[in-house]
Amino acid sequence: MMLRVVRRPSRSDAGPLGAGLHPVLERVYRARGVSSAEELDTSLEHLTPVGTLESVEAAAELLLAQRDGGRILVVGDFDADGATSTALMLRALRAWGFEADFLVPNRFEFGYGLTPEIVRVAAERAPSLIVTVDNGIASLAGVAEARALGIEVLVTDHHLPGSELPAARVIVNPNLPGSRFASRSLAGVGVAFYVLAALRRRLEAAGLGGAQRPGVAEWLDLVALGTVADLVPLDQNNRVLVEQGLKRIRAGRCVPGIRALLEAASRPSTRLTSADLAFAVAPRLNAAGRLDDMSIGIQCLLAEADAAAGLAARLDALNRERREIESRMQTEALAAVRGLDEARTRARERSAVCLFDESWHQGVVGLVASRVKERVRRPVIAFAVASDGELRGSARSVPGVHIRDVLAQLDASHPGLIGRFGGHAMAAGLSLPRARLDEFAALLDAQVARWPQRGALADAIETDGELDVQQIALETAEALRSGGPWGQGFPEPSFDGLFTVRNARVVGERHVKMWVQGPRNRAFDAIAFNFRDPQADAPLPQGEQRLVYRLDINEYQGERRLQLLVDHVLPP
Repeated sequence: MMLRVVRRPSRSDAGPLGAGLHPVLERVYRARGVSSAEELDTSLEHLTPVGTLESVEAAAELLLAQRDGGRILVVGDFDADGATSTALMLRALRAWGFEADFLVPNRFEFGYGLTPEIVRVAAERAPSLIVTVDNGIASLAGVAEARALGIEVLVTDHHLPGSELPAARVIVNPNLPGSRFASRSLAGVGVAFYVLAALRRRLEAAGLGGAQRPGVAEWLDLVALGTVADLVPLDQNNRVLVEQGLKRIRAGRCVPGIRALLEAASRPSTRLTSADLAFAVAPRLNAAGRLDDMSIGIQCLLAEADAAAGLAARLDALNRERREIESRMQTEALAAVRGLDEARTRARERSAVCLFDESWHQGVVGLVASRVKERVRRPVIAFAVASDGELRGSARSVPGVHIRDVLAQLDASHPGLIGRFGGHAMAAGLSLPRARLDEFAALLDAQVARWPQRGALADAIETDGELDVQQIALETAEALRSGGPWGQGFPEPSFDGLFTVRNARVVGERHVKMWVQGPRNRAFDAIAFNFRDPQADAPLPQGEQRLVYRLDINEYQGERRLQLLVDHVLPP
């Protein structure tokens, strides 16, 4: 496998993007297809109109019918998108006079989604309406069970549907066949936001809004967190939602749970970026669903200040435990990958990798798959034991390979091989009979090999090109930080260039701290996180190297200094 740098082309036909825009930032925007200043406007006025999301008005009517005497039960997912979706629904419905509670399946007991088993648990609370958030589009049996028990169901989801839809009273999903909604990349929390916005409008039309009751924009902090955490593409609509949420958090107008999670991560809210949500807040929230029960995370997002601090501390402890488990599993997985590398012939390169170990924790296999995928640049599925005779796997893919479509193709050509599956282009989950793991691995490898773009895109590292030495500066880093939000589909700017590594040392076992020299003998502080595999005796970088890096600001004791975050070290 040979990694190669591919530079993003910068559009020359774009209109003016605004006076006073930093030239590097303007170049970055043009490389992401931005053609006008209007596309960079993240004010709420540029949000895709609520009424254009199909069935959102019917969902609002169904919810409104529950206001007098109805009982709503929100059934969420056990990740950060599901947690924020649930908290958003509960905060809004309760503030607007509805009786509402939540139930989130424990992944180890019930698995994913609205299953018949979780419906029977829900029925004990006698709800008149079940509302799914961030799940439900594949819950055919669960919805049927609810209807049989006399419970109406509103499905709000964003996952890709299968060939058959559940028989819910109303389904809101921008990815339904035939949808003409302009922002199909909404996260589950984004779909919930649109449903609540339509409901708020109906309440006001019925004279039930009340000036003292908050609008749905009050909780855009939750929408921003869930959107960033779920790694959905940041189209303009999602950038509006994220930036508006970030502004609320920076101004101190966020739910106490988010503030407490930021404090647990030692991240100041005043200079918050989308990366802080992705790498500091979301992992702590996700830790509950991975190792324990996501109810802890949801309660944190629903709690007031005193209770939120204690719950955030508990989530922080779970996240430390998660990191320890993940580190061990990642070391074992990379050792297995090295064995595969040594065993394969030069004539045929593996197209996809399946990994399994008896001792692996099913709540962490997704993170392991993600880490290994970054190393091997191929789709990876990591499996853990789910029950006697069954494995549960989490898949992570690379550009050019739509992993959910791959699983759908395998399911169609080999019925009964895969139990349940679902997901997106870049991530998916599935269950599998343990006895058929080897068969599945071989079929997956062959299926991915048929994707024509898999190699070219997987081995390409996209950058925004080289920077002049005077542009490698704190001022540029500031401009790029303020130019976000960055994320999936609108990636944080990265650059490449030739540098001479003058000094390199290991810090924290896996990280490499470097002092590098660029053009005109300018020297820069640099760090490569998770660069080193402790089990592999690889030499540290030295001499002339091509670095792929991002500009960062290192803040310490009130001093702000430029730092290069190195993502790849390649031959010159």
